Amino acid sequence: MPALNRVQLIGRLGKDPETRYTPTGKKVANFSLAVSQRWKGKDGEVKEHTEWVNVEAWGRLGEVCQQYLHKGSLIYLEGRLKTDRYEDKEGEKRYFTKVVALLMQMLDRKPEEEPVAAVEETPAEYEA
Repeated sequence: MPALNRVQLIGRLGKDPETRYTPTGKKVANFSLAVSQRWKGKDGEVKEHTEWVNVEAWGRLGEVCQQYLHKGSLIYLEGRLKTDRYEDKEGEKRYFTKVVALLMQMLDRKPEEEPVAAVEETPAEYEA
């Protein structure tokens, strides 16, 4: 049976990317992305709802995110959903879903400059 796990988002970073290394030495950058939706209510007033999405970028893509992105950066992101599990202090199992970035394109443009090309990365867990 075929399956598809793909997410496409356009949004703004909620904070600067934070980089860390796994115990095996692989680099990963984490950041949050605000994705907003606007609509007019029945009363004619403009309403807005923002979803906050946690993003994880591995390897070279993580390095690019760390180097060029900052709080407020507008980006296009493609990735896949991943749910992780952990136990809290009381021993309860907790789950959280994040997006593992596969492709990122910066959409902010400085005056008189061309848009920055897209960067694509194979997640570390897919590398042989």
